[in-house]
Amino acid sequence: MRLRNITGSREVIADSRYVIHEEDWNPGSWQGIFGNANPIRIEIGMGKGQFIHALAKLHPEINYVGIEKYSSVLLRAIQKMEEEELPNLKFVRMDAEDILKVFGPGEVDRIYLNFSDPWPKDRHAKRRLPSEAFLRRYDVILKKDGQLEFKTDNRPLFDFAVEELEPAGWKADVITYDLHADEKLMEGNVMTEYEEKFSSMGNPICKYIIRR
Repeated sequence: MRLRNITGSREVIADSRYVIHEEDWNPGSWQGIFGNANPIRIEIGMGKGQFIHALAKLHPEINYVGIEKYSSVLLRAIQKMEEEELPNLKFVRMDAEDILKVFGPGEVDRIYLNFSDPWPKDRHAKRRLPSEAFLRRYDVILKKDGQLEFKTDNRPLFDFAVEELEPAGWKADVITYDLHADEKLMEGNVMTEYEEKFSSMGNPICKYIIRR
């Protein structure tokens, strides 16, 4: 379960130089924020930041932005950065519905969704990060040949995500229902906290890589 109520977390976030705050949101300005023209990749719902911090360390030639809604979870990612600072990683605390307020058209090279909240009730389907509603938002910020990668152990959510592709105008380059059994796809795979946990329990991990 995600931690959501740590006293003082909002104050720490407000003072952190690793976080781009709402008053500084300016779509199209990320190359200026990082001070270079390197590709920009984002993780929406990054949790404690293990995945995106590992990617940023492995790929200093790429800029990464971690997006997290909950302050007490984002706090953990900030603490990780304080222990090992990376110049190519920044954070934003926001609801994913506001993504167009933060990134401009074609500004993002790749999007990662990892073990997203399944929002199991039908009436909440539009809140699911791989829903058609969100795919249409991603279509704006993702560059023409950009990709989106999604991993989950939740099979109903994954089935829903696959069904959403056609009506949203996206197509899959890769679909697997057992990522860890695919030797080729596992090359360079960086695991999240949840991936480590659920795969150790024997849960198969589903993944797709999609584009428009």
